Amino acid sequence: MTAVLMGPYCTQILSDLGADVIKIESPEGDITRQIGPGLRDGNSGLYYTLNRGKRSVLLDLKRDDAKAAVLKMVETCDVFVHSVRAPAMKRLGLTYDTLSAVNPGLVYANLYGFGLGGCYAGQPAYDDVIQGMTGVPHLEAQAAGEPRYLANVMADKVSGLSAAYAIMAALFAHAKTGVGQEVSISMFETMSAFMLTEHMTGAVFSPPISEPVYQRIVTKERKPFKTKDGYVGATIYNNKHWHRFTDIVGQPGLRDDARFQDIPSRLKNVSAYYELLQTFMLQRTTEAWLEALNEAEIPAARINSTADLLTDPHLEQVGFFKTLEHPIDGPLKFPGPPIEFSKTPAEIQSGPPELGEHTASVLSEFGFSEEEISSLGVGEG
Repeated sequence: MTAVLMGPYCTQILSDLGADVIKIESPEGDITRQIGPGLRDGNSGLYYTLNRGKRSVLLDLKRDDAKAAVLKMVETCDVFVHSVRAPAMKRLGLTYDTLSAVNPGLVYANLYGFGLGGCYAGQPAYDDVIQGMTGVPHLEAQAAGEPRYLANVMADKVSGLSAAYAIMAALFAHAKTGVGQEVSISMFETMSAFMLTEHMTGAVFSPPISEPVYQRIVTKERKPFKTKDGYVGATIYNNKHWHRFTDIVGQPGLRDDARFQDIPSRLKNVSAYYELLQTFMLQRTTEAWLEALNEAEIPAARINSTADLLTDPHLEQVGFFKTLEHPIDGPLKFPGPPIEFSKTPAEIQSGPPELGEHTASVLSEFGFSEEEISSLGVGEG
């Protein structure tokens, strides 16, 4: 029972790892079916990317018999995941207490915007809201001059990933103890932990000895280096890389500059350091820099667009993209699971479902008769 991005991303990961994911959709369908380009109405590329490998069951949970159907399905499920606010789940009668009564071993995952114990509990949350509350635009303003959200639905995806590993940890505990449990993952707490990992810095101490910000990350000069004909991304960070870079530019004496002698001094003078690097970068072409930096084993790469990823030679060589044949839309290209197992490979199990495509077949698997399925007012496809 998830929609939009956090929950679908979580369950997509679980599907790739072998879970049989049944997606319960309302008659209107997941809103992402309508977001962005698609070949047919209600079947967007965004929905396809987030929901391939799942089966769609259409249930109108305003109806008591539909809620009863969920309870019957839960009797033999391992995991129940939802992204509905707590008061609504209580009104639906689908709380952990209710579901665990019919399946004590159930792992029940709440995907919330905010944890229930705090003053923000129950408030609506979307990615932009959570980015704002966790300091992303504030840090971007320090780095780029104005508050901006990242061009990435980061809070949803980080929280969805956290939910996936929390669910797997609960399943591992169940395998050892036979005990189910309720697991709650909130976007605000998850993103706060994610952001403060590197930015806590001197605020770890009591009293704090610095502002909670990793200064190198927010310096305005930290950006792709402009070359004679384009841009290059390079990280000349540790002493080894710095010394090799001074050799490349024929300036070994820079190693003795007190501002840049070691990592602490370079961090203290990070703006001047990046400005110095930029003056050298303008002297050569992108290709020349990539050749020199790669030869010196200094981390560097050209600056790609997202479109470049679709034809990236490395991704092609490792088989990153997978093509599935859709019965209506033809071949569909998806990013595959980004992890490798030597014995139990992760894989995309199937293409994305039509709205309610598997309703009748799934309910039949759970013991519903044709008459019961028909009485729910739903059917296959």
